[in-house]
Amino acid sequence: MINNMRKVIGIGETVLDIIFKNDQPTAAVPGGSVFNSLISLGRAGVKASFISETGNDRVGRTIIDFLGNNGVDASCVYVYPDSKSPISLAFLNEHNDAEYLFYKDHPNDRIEFSYPEINEDDIVLFGSYFAVNPVIRPQVAGFLEHAKQRGAILYYDVNFRASHKNEVLRLTPNILENLDLADIVRGSAEDFEVMFRKSDPDAVYRSQIAFYTKKFIYTSGAGPVELRAEQGMKKSYPVTAIQAPVSTIGAGDSFNAGFVYGLVRYGLRRSDIEQGLDEKQWDALIDCAMKFSANVCGSISNSISEDFGSEMAKGLSSI
Repeated sequence: MINNMRKVIGIGETVLDIIFKNDQPTAAVPGGSVFNSLISLGRAGVKASFISETGNDRVGRTIIDFLGNNGVDASCVYVYPDSKSPISLAFLNEHNDAEYLFYKDHPNDRIEFSYPEINEDDIVLFGSYFAVNPVIRPQVAGFLEHAKQRGAILYYDVNFRASHKNEVLRLTPNILENLDLADIVRGSAEDFEVMFRKSDPDAVYRSQIAFYTKKFIYTSGAGPVELRAEQGMKKSYPVTAIQAPVSTIGAGDSFNAGFVYGLVRYGLRRSDIEQGLDEKQWDALIDCAMKFSANVCGSISNSISEDFGSEMAKGLSSI
């Protein structure tokens, strides 16, 4: 890891994913959307720090150790003294896509955290329900606004699942505020179908995204990655078919990690984001994102493999 490297700060939930295949448990893996991305980045040699919460139990200790062992600073993970860590059950179907059940024992959905130092051109990664949860919204929004003021690049993964579809109206103001704060937004076909009942990337971009931010990435599983950006930038990137994927649980999270890795590797800073990236720069970033995403589908892990991470870390050696 390069000591003077820009850092990535993630904020999100922690959970222990218990993975089922044919209704039988096959693995237990520390997880959480942003958590998975940070593990991939740590394995790829990127300086990373995580803001989160966990319970004061064996699972919580495992999660914190897992972060540290993968090169992620866990000093801003708050441990609730009298609660158990969250658990999720992930049931893989015949295509190895997952359906989830979540169990959380925290007495309140509050969060207490301290900020790591944030410098200009650092990158903040946020998303999922954690980023719109009204109970912790004041703290999360305060952190995002602080990061923006400090000159960080904000990357927002919408990651809004069907389990929260009945809360869309209540959460819409928080979603829109996130879109307004973000410099780059990624979302899946499922996210926008749930939130806006739209599945066409052009319709989503025109009606929901472009007013707030011009840089938008739309993913749809094995379908093409769609890019929409300022100055009429519009491009579709075919996804290489993965032969016999083991699990797709961390595919989107690793896509995010790969994109952020690309920002660091290719030295793209806030000034570049603001003036607008050219096609060659977008191509390089999406290529990194798709390589990370493809790698994670080859195992039961939620993040890229250590071997792949080591290879990616070599690309940072000249920074």
